[in-house]
Amino acid sequence: MDAEGALNTWRGGDAGAIERVLREYSEEHRATFKFDPADEEKRKKLCEGIFKVLEKDITTSCQVTCLEALRILSRDKKVLVPVTTKENMQILMRLAKLDDSEASLEEAADFPVIVESLKCLCNIVFNSQMAQKLSLELNLAAMLCNLLRKCKDQQVISDIKCFDLRLLFLLSLLHADIRTQLRYELQGLPLLTQALESAFSIKWTDEYEAAIDHNGPPLSPQETDCAIEALKALFNVTVDSWNVHSESDSHQFRVMAAVLRHCLLTMGPTEDKTEELHSNAVNLLSNVPVSCLDVLISPLAQDEIAQEATTLDESTQETETGQDETREEEANLKYNTMVYNGMNMEAIRVLLDFMEKRIDKGSCYREGLTPVLSLLTECSRAHRNIRKFIKDQVLPPLRDVTNRPEVGTTVRNKLVRLMTHVDLGVKQIAAEFLFVLCKERVDSLLKYTGYGNAAGLLAARGLLAGGRGDHWYSDDEDTDTEEYKSAKPNINLITGHLEEPMPNPIDEMTEEQKEYEAMKLVNMLDKLSREEVIKPMGVRPDGTMAPLEETLCQYHATATATEENGSDSD
Repeated sequence: MDAEGALNTWRGGDAGAIERVLREYSEEHRATFKFDPADEEKRKKLCEGIFKVLEKDITTSCQVTCLEALRILSRDKKVLVPVTTKENMQILMRLAKLDDSEASLEEAADFPVIVESLKCLCNIVFNSQMAQKLSLELNLAAMLCNLLRKCKDQQVISDIKCFDLRLLFLLSLLHADIRTQLRYELQGLPLLTQALESAFSIKWTDEYEAAIDHNGPPLSPQETDCAIEALKALFNVTVDSWNVHSESDSHQFRVMAAVLRHCLLTMGPTEDKTEELHSNAVNLLSNVPVSCLDVLISPLAQDEIAQEATTLDESTQETETGQDETREEEANLKYNTMVYNGMNMEAIRVLLDFMEKRIDKGSCYREGLTPVLSLLTECSRAHRNIRKFIKDQVLPPLRDVTNRPEVGTTVRNKLVRLMTHVDLGVKQIAAEFLFVLCKERVDSLLKYTGYGNAAGLLAARGLLAGGRGDHWYSDDEDTDTEEYKSAKPNINLITGHLEEPMPNPIDEMTEEQKEYEAMKLVNMLDKLSREEVIKPMGVRPDGTMAPLEETLCQYHATATATEENGSDSD
């Protein structure tokens, strides 16, 4: 049924007929998102008529039917212009139980009306700038927080909670003022964290540690949707939270990080939903102050420590009978237990797997990959155990160096390939991640990547001449394998892999031929330089690149100053 047919029935005024016609209209246009411009005026009148009916005392089924039709009509931005008024917004807020009362939600028959009203508000707020302004005037965010508190522990009304959280997400996305109000005035951080806890049904075993049931069922679709909406709303509320100024803020962020650790170890109903859940968790973790991210790892329980010791003892006995045969088994054992230095690294392992999946997708790196790479980089820079565990997984001791660092299927190979990606942001964060894993030491980075792949990072950091970055790391030394030590003299520093000695082409040339080839090369370079195809560059004393003439002048000035100082001292 079209809008004109619905309007004709409307003019008859029979409530039963109106409900029947609107139900038919909703069924016919359930999947419609683009409407015929010719019927625009009719749809506007239909919207106005629906609001007039909703003002009256009608049955619950009629309210739900009207709201379903209004939800479909509100997908059209142009239709909303005349009907988005303060009075109509208040009608929807009343039906959605958005008020400042403390009365609990007890009438189950009203729940479909509340859900449909919230869905309509989501569409209207998203599509109408006038509705966004009215939401500030009507203090909609505060009413949503009040409704969220009412349904905090009631699983039966998870749909209400889900669309309440979605509307909070939209408001905080579209209005910076509402983000500030949510964070400070409405105490949105603990409230939304509690909503996230409720979605996971978390049971705490310690202040910042939740019980993990690895054999438990996955989240239901409703629980997953609620968790995702809460994560998105929390992201907006915490978007400017890198600096923690109070102890209470630090505690709240640690609680949130502990909930996010539980989130990373939880599975959704499908693989796609699990990835969406973990993606939003990664985005939110990027807003958590780095000092609070140590909550992602936790000390092993006593029974886990005993089990690990028993397993390692068995491995040691095997090593005595065949060290070469069990070396790979021990490496796999360490990988599977996800334990490092007495700490449970399950959440970090999930982040690494998530990162690798995003790399393997091969597209949308800036949106999909850079958040997790940035998160792992900051975790590694600030927390030694995390860095050492990640390096053990990403940059294990080199044994086979016959292939270039960017060739292969390991995580290291994939990350090195990203160091020369066309997207500057992706290239920089991939290089920065590997650099931090190498404790910002140039010689260690070059060992794993080769000079050619690392040149961009080193040039940007002013480290082309070697050295290390600005951050301090522990002084423990990396140990090279015997295989690497034996191959090291023949490794090409530019490509980063083992090359067989090649015959020198000038060995069989006469002196005249060598001089001719040298002058030919000089003339070619001179021509390219004069035509500005290339620009000769040099490295300044501080390690940064500059035009060759400038660097030569700086070195000359430095040498002259040194000579003068030497003469003065004499």
